Amino acid sequence: MFQPRIPVNPLPTGLVTPLVQPTTTTDIEPRHDVEPVACNHQHDHAPAPVPAAPRVQVPAVRLTPAGLVTVVAGGAGLVLIVGTVLVSMLLAVAISAASVTICAVVLRSLLKSRHQR
Repeated sequence: MFQPRIPVNPLPTGLVTPLVQPTTTTDIEPRHDVEPVACNHQHDHAPAPVPAAPRVQVPAVRLTPAGLVTVVAGGAGLVLIVGTVLVSMLLAVAISAASVTICAVVLRSLLKSRHQR
């Protein structure tokens, strides 16, 4: 149930993939008919040492008192600007709703007076 299912060949869609059992080292027999290839260079059996990559030090952000005041003032200015824009949009919606209400009341009174005559 928990063995992986590895497809041998791609099958058309809709067909079930057969279960492939992995081979073990005891199942593989060595081939004696293959001769090793001779090469013309010397093998270096000791791996070459890999130099360590130099660590790049990222400087920490340090704020001076003047820089801190600038950041705080910029944040406060941004909050004020965003607040002003949001309040003005809310005010525009409120004015539009009030004007639509006034138009509805005027139309209702005109239609009511016309039916009474």
